[in-house]
Amino acid sequence: MGRRFCFASIYKQVSSGPPSLEPSNAALHTFPMFRFVTLLGLLFYAGLAVTPAAAKDPLGLIRLPPGYKIEPYAQVPGARSMAVVASLGAVFVGTRSDAVYAILDNDGDGHAESVETVLRGLKVANGIDWRNGWLYVAEQHRVVRFPAPDLKTLKSSRPEILFAGLPDDRWHGWRYARFGPDGKFYIAVGAPCNICRTSGLEGTIVRIDKNGGTPEIYAGGVRNSVGFDFQPKTGELYFTDNGADNMGDDSPPDEFNHAPKKGMWFGFPYFGGGRDRTSEFRDDPLSRTPVFPVINFNAHVASLGISFYRGTMFPADTQGDAFVAQHGSWNRSVPDGYRIMRIRFDAKTGKAVKKEIFADGWLQGGKSWGRPVDVKELTDGSLLVSDDRAGAVYRITYGKP
Repeated sequence: MGRRFCFASIYKQVSSGPPSLEPSNAALHTFPMFRFVTLLGLLFYAGLAVTPAAAKDPLGLIRLPPGYKIEPYAQVPGARSMAVVASLGAVFVGTRSDAVYAILDNDGDGHAESVETVLRGLKVANGIDWRNGWLYVAEQHRVVRFPAPDLKTLKSSRPEILFAGLPDDRWHGWRYARFGPDGKFYIAVGAPCNICRTSGLEGTIVRIDKNGGTPEIYAGGVRNSVGFDFQPKTGELYFTDNGADNMGDDSPPDEFNHAPKKGMWFGFPYFGGGRDRTSEFRDDPLSRTPVFPVINFNAHVASLGISFYRGTMFPADTQGDAFVAQHGSWNRSVPDGYRIMRIRFDAKTGKAVKKEIFADGWLQGGKSWGRPVDVKELTDGSLLVSDDRAGAVYRITYGKP
């Protein structure tokens, strides 16, 4: 059954307690449980002043540069990773539960008509992408694909197993995945710990042939990446990595990394993030030369999904820049994150040069009412933002101020 979007109701869905956060205790990593509360109650829960404007339109709290506007796009329980498929008029949405959803905009007007559940019974269905009539899903323990030339076929299809040997651990077990320009399916495999020595595929980004087989490790020393994209001009990989917990309010930084070739090593567990050494491995000699981030984010902001801007709706100076979703901290004395960052790239050198806040306001009075997870671009150049706390997807557009 389709789901009509109800703007107010997305703010009635709040994760109940620690499972909505990014805890360092693996026992807390459980599937989100949703409970319904009134909008008024949620606003009090989030520590917001219950003004008439906020009660009518909580997205009015979001601050954007002049000319930009954010609007509701769809209500999707636990919305996380997204895959835009223009040929189907659909945006697939993965979750940390067992389900994958499809947001449908059949007339292409930039406003979703309905949301349908297309897959059930998966094990942490977070990592998704679509390629040549197939929907690929990186589950916690395996990689599968489903025939998806249309939604009817997808709903009735059975998974084809491409690889069944991913580390089956719920700690950092929600995969991020997408196809690269080389036609291979890239998958982030988090370390099953806060700080520990990893083995096998743990703490890596791997890639696998579209028809399956044994994955190869593309990048190592990666604590927990939950977002990456490929620079449009060069095809080179950039990815976020979440710094270790319990090293202090302002240490270590979250990372924005550049991996232009296979075989690079990014320092975990000897480095908790950036150049900050972990106490557990501080005295251990390095066997390899680490690659440090091209941009450091604030500590514990949980930087996740990335999207390089390729469209034409936004101003010309956004071309080639990257937008990054920050899920928000759970372990700082003063919360941080809960926003969308913009990474500016130099048009001549193609290098990342600075970060700046693009959209914020999900954090109010030290408490959050939403948690951005992923960013993806629609074919018209607008930007979608998923929010697993509010169970929503938003759309950011631009018109001259």
